[in-house]
Amino acid sequence: MFYPAYIHADADGSASGFFPDVPGCFFAGDTLDDAFQDAKEALTVHFELICEIGETLPGPGSIEAHLKSHPADFTDGQWLLVDININQFDGRAERINITLPKRLLTKIDHFVREHPDYSNRSAFLAEAARRVLPGR
Repeated sequence: MFYPAYIHADADGSASGFFPDVPGCFFAGDTLDDAFQDAKEALTVHFELICEIGETLPGPGSIEAHLKSHPADFTDGQWLLVDININQFDGRAERINITLPKRLLTKIDHFVREHPDYSNRSAFLAEAARRVLPGR
């Protein structure tokens, strides 16, 4: 999942930024490249803390929506999209037993074989649930 970040470079070459959708999550670096690298780490650590206190992770908004709602906050900088695997914050996997119609199960298995991004049937079902359920 891609989270938009806004970053400013300073005259001395250092840079800092923030995630508009994740209040309190900031990143920085001695160079622009260092700040880019720190962005993903900052988001990961921030999400781990949110999960530890039992709150729901914020979803990413669009750059266009941020520019429309607060245009003055986004001047003299640039946008960065940080790719983060949200699955790592779901907690420990738990085995369950479910019943599905044979035809649906066949379609799921065929789809998983054709799309290697899904390592197995469970990964596909988990991702489908994340997309449908509110709050994620």
